[in-house]
Amino acid sequence: MSAHVICVAPALPQQPASTSADVILGKPYTGTKVATPRGLDGKPVLTGFWKLLHEPNKPDGNLGKDLPGYKLPYTAAGQEALEANYETVDPEARCIITGTPRILTSVLPFEILQTPKRVAFLHQLSWHRWVWLDGRKADPEADPRYFGNAIARWDKDTFVIESTGFQDSADGKFWLDDNANPISAKAKLVERWTRPDFHHLNLELTYTDPTYYSKPIIYKRSWVAAPKGEYLREFSCEWNTPWLVEHLEPGPGVINANGNRGFGPDNQIVPDLPFGAVEGSRGTGYWLFRKNKAKPSDLPPPRD
Repeated sequence: MSAHVICVAPALPQQPASTSADVILGKPYTGTKVATPRGLDGKPVLTGFWKLLHEPNKPDGNLGKDLPGYKLPYTAAGQEALEANYETVDPEARCIITGTPRILTSVLPFEILQTPKRVAFLHQLSWHRWVWLDGRKADPEADPRYFGNAIARWDKDTFVIESTGFQDSADGKFWLDDNANPISAKAKLVERWTRPDFHHLNLELTYTDPTYYSKPIIYKRSWVAAPKGEYLREFSCEWNTPWLVEHLEPGPGVINANGNRGFGPDNQIVPDLPFGAVEGSRGTGYWLFRKNKAKPSDLPPPRD
């Protein structure tokens, strides 16, 4: 029996089932509090399908959501790199791996599968990362990666991931977040994950990048366990997005005073399809926000 396998005999209180409008975001849990599940080693079990608890009037996809004016503390080189990113089409829209920390600022749900030796993060866009938990050290010679070279450990009940060895935004294929902020090869990301009870998952991350930012950036957010029966949906980025890319303009588009890119839960453009749905031949409504169009019908028809 693996140390990460834990069974709770009583039926657990569940979230109300989601509607098509709730494919992406989680609903606040208001039921009976249930204790944190633990493995045979006594550590919290993070395994689950997690949906974002959106913070009203806070921008998603923006690493500066908790900073004054939602602005990051750029160095001179960071400001230049940001301006350069405004000349590139969003790498995510080109099906280039989103990587961390950007994918952690997304509104999209994700799944965690925990084993004693490594932990998998499975994301909505069919991307994943393995985080090693077997005592190994970070490889200083590892090739640059979109998710970095991630090594984990436990600090009491907190799951700590330290990542280095990132790709650099200079190649035009990697953004720090949705707002085209840059990331350098000298970046270090520290994630501190906690599961205070069965239904909630919290993250506090610290991003340090002396090349592009004058001081560390701290970012926090929380997720809720998805209702029973919900799962990570298939998404073929390569099929769904190439027909849109030629219609996308460089850069992140207009960033509103609220820190959002012209879309988001607080001022959401209503798509023809449920946000993030994948059933049917049309694929997903997610990418249809990239041009900030009022409706997907403004875009060309999908390929056969």
